[in-house]
Amino acid sequence: MTVLVIVSIRVVSKMLDKVTESLKKYPEIIDLYEVTGEFDVVAMIEAENAVEFRKFLKDKLLKVEGIETTHSVVVLYTHKRGGKLI
Repeated sequence: MTVLVIVSIRVVSKMLDKVTESLKKYPEIIDLYEVTGEFDVVAMIEAENAVEFRKFLKDKLLKVEGIETTHSVVVLYTHKRGGKLI
């Protein structure tokens, strides 16, 4: 069973376009949103398990130039998706 993780990302303002272009290339990122508020970008990441998510975070995401900080939330259960009850 795969793990879904919602990652909120704060970016150096002048590097927003460069960061989003880099993030679009990762197949682990299944959804990518530019947002308002405390963070600049929100990504939905799908990984095989928690260990694989950790590898992605450590070895790929946190190495993207322009990312200041991240906040990760693991999805425990999905009640509704795409407008449909699960």
